[in-house]
Amino acid sequence: MAQKNNHLVIMAGGVGSRFWPMSTAERPKQFIDVLGVGRSLLQLTYERFRSICNPENVWVVTNRRYADIVCEQLPEVPRENILLEPCRRNTAPCIAYVSWRIKTLDPKANVVVTPSDHIVTNEEEFRRVIVSCMSFTSQTDAIVTLGMKPNRPETGYGYIQADLTSSSPRNKSIYRVDSFREKPDLATALRYIQQNNYFWNAGIFIWSVSTIVNAFRIYQPAISKIFEGLQGFYGTPEEQEQIDRLYPECESISVDYAIMEKADEIFVCPADFGWSDLGTWGSLLSHTRHDLYGNSLIGNDISVFDSHNCIIHATESKKVVVQGLDGYIVAEKDGTLLICKLSEEQRIKQFSGEE
Repeated sequence: MAQKNNHLVIMAGGVGSRFWPMSTAERPKQFIDVLGVGRSLLQLTYERFRSICNPENVWVVTNRRYADIVCEQLPEVPRENILLEPCRRNTAPCIAYVSWRIKTLDPKANVVVTPSDHIVTNEEEFRRVIVSCMSFTSQTDAIVTLGMKPNRPETGYGYIQADLTSSSPRNKSIYRVDSFREKPDLATALRYIQQNNYFWNAGIFIWSVSTIVNAFRIYQPAISKIFEGLQGFYGTPEEQEQIDRLYPECESISVDYAIMEKADEIFVCPADFGWSDLGTWGSLLSHTRHDLYGNSLIGNDISVFDSHNCIIHATESKKVVVQGLDGYIVAEKDGTLLICKLSEEQRIKQFSGEE
């Protein structure tokens, strides 16, 4: 049963179109059924936390243009818990806004913050880790981030260097962070995975609301001043007007730079529950079921012949037949068909016309 002070924050404001033609600026990847399971990545994220947070304690921060989509996909979440950013300002202002909003209702809140567009294959282990970390932050002033155990020299993720020489006395699975590392080149990534104390930064954070608010007051006083000054407006009809007026004044900065790299009580919980941020078609291929020839087929009626290592996503087509391809993306949505080499997928944004 979910604890009454447990809160979930889902960050769902991204506008990326890496999975074009499925995803567009009007409907980014968090709102589409990337995996072909009948639910969007946002819905899957929400469902992972069902036993941890009650619906009335779920918060979604998104761009105003996506408000109706969020309401449609998460009808259990109260409309007043869907917070609308008037412009993009990265993750620090987003987290500051929702933190002060939660604090006005529940000063004892214990909060987990997660992106909306990641996948998890072992949900039972995921929930175990989250519950363990939330128990830790409810008893301490610690900030905890999850570190994914790397299984390849990935250059597309940031890394966390942990001090594994001693764990926290309160939780033997949680360790102090030595440093945060930027996305590395291949040689550096190879060096990281040869050691056992480097982990992928999943961008999932756990803290008490009082801890994160105090951290903003200390390390980001300008951002803190804005949201501290709005305390009389939270939960009122004037809240959105005030946010629209003052939010653009916030510095555009990630919470990693704003808080995580500055604060003292920063911990990491190493975890392994089949995580991916699904940043590319290639990552989707590696996290979906394959046939004997390495093809991932997402759709109702797809046939392949003499084809290898392809990802074919066609959930709306009546029938798709592919022959003689090796290492290709084939994707169809709303009458648009993409056929592209996986090795050239960085050019998809150029093809989409949404640069």
